[in-house]
Amino acid sequence: MSEQFNLHVNGKPHQVQAEGSTPLLYILRNDLKLKGTRFGCGAGHCGACTVLIDNKAVQSCDTPLWSVVGHQVSTIESLGDAKAPGRLQKAFIEMQAAQCGYCINGIIMAAEALLRANPDPSDADIVAALERNLCRCGTHVRVLQAIQHAVRSTGAAQ
Repeated sequence: MSEQFNLHVNGKPHQVQAEGSTPLLYILRNDLKLKGTRFGCGAGHCGACTVLIDNKAVQSCDTPLWSVVGHQVSTIESLGDAKAPGRLQKAFIEMQAAQCGYCINGIIMAAEALLRANPDPSDADIVAALERNLCRCGTHVRVLQAIQHAVRSTGAAQ
């Protein structure tokens, strides 16, 4: 049965009408028109749909809508845009860390969660933070370099 939910997404309040079991990903893309969060596997295994919930990386494809009420949800759109990219977006552009680009938004969000929790991560910390994000293009080395570049160039401060 459909009901009304009050959400806080990218610093703004939103009201949506849906079933509580609806995946957050569907609400973000279809109701709120935030297309940066991608549908990948639909089972929480690939990380393309990664968003932040209270600054923690979460796969939105298997996160039910009811579970985010009262929490802060952040999508890639909250970090910046083409005219004013955020620190990680800028670093990924500078390091040419994307090939097809489909997975990159989820990877950036996982990296953002890491940098918010640990502003000076080790290489092992970065690898561990990206464990749930898959990229089939083979840009892993450049992805790691981009995250390291963001840390060095901004001191992880946004």
